[in-house]
Amino acid sequence: MSGFKQTALAAAALVLGAQAAHAQSLVKIDGSSTVFPVTEAVAEDFQSSKKGEVKVTVGISGTGGGFKKFCRGEIDIADASRPILKKEMEACSQAGIKYVELPVAFDALTVVANPKNAFIKQLSVEQLKKMWEPGAQGTITSWKQVDPSFPDAPLKLFGAGSDSGTFDYFTEAIVGKAKASRGDYTASEDDNVLVQGVSRDVNAIGYFGYAYYAENQGKLKAVPIVNKEGKPVQPGAAAVLDGSYNPLSRPIFIYVAEKSLEKAEVRDFVTYYLKNASKLATEVKYVPLPAKAYEIALDHVNKKKLGTVFGGEAEVGVTIDALLAREAKL
Repeated sequence: MSGFKQTALAAAALVLGAQAAHAQSLVKIDGSSTVFPVTEAVAEDFQSSKKGEVKVTVGISGTGGGFKKFCRGEIDIADASRPILKKEMEACSQAGIKYVELPVAFDALTVVANPKNAFIKQLSVEQLKKMWEPGAQGTITSWKQVDPSFPDAPLKLFGAGSDSGTFDYFTEAIVGKAKASRGDYTASEDDNVLVQGVSRDVNAIGYFGYAYYAENQGKLKAVPIVNKEGKPVQPGAAAVLDGSYNPLSRPIFIYVAEKSLEKAEVRDFVTYYLKNASKLATEVKYVPLPAKAYEIALDHVNKKKLGTVFGGEAEVGVTIDALLAREAKL
């Protein structure tokens, strides 16, 4: 073999080796659009700290869409705005995918109206159910049907798509059964689509994670929700922390595949996430967990404590203290 050919082959081998090394330095994440703002903020900071050595991709196919990819082994981490469900647990089990469940913050799921809407001062769970339950499809089409004091104006609904964990949580909390919803509304797993829809129609109402409301306060108004104590409560950090914003407060999560934790870049990213989640969750307007919660989560990563502390249901009403107690017992 000529020296030129040997040199060319050696150069090609170096290029392929570099490409392989680069391919290994990829962290793949997909799932909830609600969790996206936190994960994206962490990803940007982490990539900067690694000076381009690690690439983190973050998709928004919805919690359900993310779990489908996760349980097929296509991604390292699933963003989830609700705990993993039984059917997803079974799909992961059949594929041999084991995982560590990590709560990263709390969200105040926010009901929003157009800022020019003058008649909505607050809404009860009963009123929201009347709008969103399956039986409302094609029948509850006017605001006056929701409440006689409201005007006879068309009811325009915008909400999460069926692959969204927000859809599961909202329907469980408001209708009483996960995924039980009318179908004749504008649905999307991309919350920015819902923001635009509500902001452009004076008769519109929608729901999504608090971060998207906080980012678009000039275009939207948050609707106070009457809690189980009978008090209308505006969404926000203080109301989540004191438990008064019920039943729409909820924990949000990342799920990390056990096999992915064997890769240094994934382990480093998850460690960085948990060490910086409090600051970055606050920046994107979610409610950070107590410091102890992140310590417990790091311990679960280091000891590879697998599984979920939930029963495979879209559970409603878990407080920060209750979540902390569950995680400590895993």
